[in-house]
Amino acid sequence: MTSRTERILIIDADEQAREDLSRYLESKGFYVTGRAKLAEALTLSDDKLPDVIFADLPPETIQKVSEELEADGHFVPLVACTASESSQDIVAAMRAGATDVILKPCQDDVSALDNVIEKLFDRLRINRLNQLYRKELEDANRELRAGISELRADQNAGRKVQMKMLPDRELNISGLRVDHMIKPSLYLSGDFLDYFKLSDDKVLVYIADVSGHGASSAFVTVLLKNLTNRLQRNLRRQSSSEILHPDLFLERINAELLDTGLGKHVTVFVGIITISERTLDYAVGAHFPMPIISFEGGETRFLEGNGLPVGIFEKPEWEVYRIELDKPFHLILFSDGILEVLTQKSLDEKEKTLLELVSGGSHTIASLSEALGLDQISELPDDIALVSVTDTF
Repeated sequence: MTSRTERILIIDADEQAREDLSRYLESKGFYVTGRAKLAEALTLSDDKLPDVIFADLPPETIQKVSEELEADGHFVPLVACTASESSQDIVAAMRAGATDVILKPCQDDVSALDNVIEKLFDRLRINRLNQLYRKELEDANRELRAGISELRADQNAGRKVQMKMLPDRELNISGLRVDHMIKPSLYLSGDFLDYFKLSDDKVLVYIADVSGHGASSAFVTVLLKNLTNRLQRNLRRQSSSEILHPDLFLERINAELLDTGLGKHVTVFVGIITISERTLDYAVGAHFPMPIISFEGGETRFLEGNGLPVGIFEKPEWEVYRIELDKPFHLILFSDGILEVLTQKSLDEKEKTLLELVSGGSHTIASLSEALGLDQISELPDDIALVSVTDTF
């Protein structure tokens, strides 16, 4: 006899029938418990619940047992044992919740009995596997939800830190009105910008776009802010003047990025406006699109210039460009995410649209945002950063 672990409960008031079926099932290796009445069977504790029930009970009792087992979350197939060959009685038992029906004496047709047992335990194994998979899936989903919640909290905290690193909105600096907008496509942004007074005569403004998205790119924006703070402090202490030179500023960012080993690079536009000379000196670290300069009563165009990306090459060099600001002007800086929200098909058409917006009077952050419909876009394909510099002197 093969030993098995499955439990079978027999409920039958007919002692002989109960014992005959019990002996047969035990010969198959099952643990068998016999009860004459349902009330006796109900005294079994949960840890002794059967895997299968064979019961000679009326349909209304079968229904009650099936409903109670289901309500308690137990999957226990119930086989109705009946001496009646009436199709009406068999249908009534099945409708009441019986999984199958066999005719008494059950062990007289061992082939049919074995077939019923095999099918029931196949169903039972499948059900238990499903329950196991469901539990594993629920546990995994619970852990995933907890992880997502924790990640969201971390990213929200990171976003607050990033927002606090940005300069104040609508600043008046040495006769220049400077404003910005930054809209992350995710919680954290790989775009960054800053502007500040270097001296009473000089104002620096830059915009940067870190490769990739998410936390690693956002970390680089923290590095940029920390670096600019250190360079400003060095300038005040007169220990270095790198920040006064756009090309040296890019070289310093390049060296620090390579030291991190993050494998991140940055596109950067950095410009220094000298108030007394009315000039803009700038360097381009592969930034695109180029800023737009618009002179009152004059032309509106993209600035010219090019240069290598920052954070890839060991000893790159950048050219410093200069333009004269001999008329009142508006300077608009964009990150490349702005191109993603323009509906025109070609790059030339998108650039033309930007020029038309600025020349048409959309040269403040508010007017650009409204013209581009940025506040109506719920999901951005890429981070967007804008900086506007307006001449007020």
